Amino acid sequence: MTEAKIRLYVDQALAAGQPVAVDADQANYLFNVMRLARGAPVALFNGRDGEWLARVAEPGKRSGILISERQTAPLRLPPDLWLIFAPIKKARTDFIVEKATELGAARVMPVQTRHTNSERIRQDRLQAHAMEAAEQCGATFVPEVTDLISLDKLLASWPADRKLLWCDEAMVGQAPALSGPRGGSWAILIGPEGGFSADEQARLRALPQVVPLALGPRILRADTAAVAALTLWQAALGDWA
Repeated sequence: MTEAKIRLYVDQALAAGQPVAVDADQANYLFNVMRLARGAPVALFNGRDGEWLARVAEPGKRSGILISERQTAPLRLPPDLWLIFAPIKKARTDFIVEKATELGAARVMPVQTRHTNSERIRQDRLQAHAMEAAEQCGATFVPEVTDLISLDKLLASWPADRKLLWCDEAMVGQAPALSGPRGGSWAILIGPEGGFSADEQARLRALPQVVPLALGPRILRADTAAVAALTLWQAALGDWA
């Protein structure tokens, strides 16, 4: 356990003795909000080199320098799991990205469906939410948040070796059932608030990689469904065991 109480994502190499420059927002948080002084410990990670203990070398109001000392945790990669979802209202989309990061998704993919009620996203803002969630939950990996893509385009080039867990509202009332060997390449698909259109449902049922899944006796909101499906998959097939 590192002595640092603050974790920070940095897009820079981490190694013993490596100086790490912080940007203006990070400097404001570290030195103006948290009042860190020279020598104070900070945990750093970059998604590649694990977690490192660093110390403040040069604090400043708009910039600063930290020096990496030693690795405190190795890089822990999540399972090869994608979360695919139709964006919803802003705060609830943010919630999905945050929880996907905490629950161990390796990639988060917003998709445009026939009934998606949000036609655009801010990919950079959602990526920042993933980064902040990783800082808070102790992860050493930050999932990629991709730009919005149409479901039709995504399914047209779907990898032959990746299973697609489709949370199918038509199966409501059935008990969730997942079994098989852990690991492998998977994705979870969460539909929009209006559900999938008839042609989208037909296309999904025709795709050999699709595994339909029921999420219990009640129809769940999209953000709740994302958390439920990720939890079920991790417990049955992921890295929770």
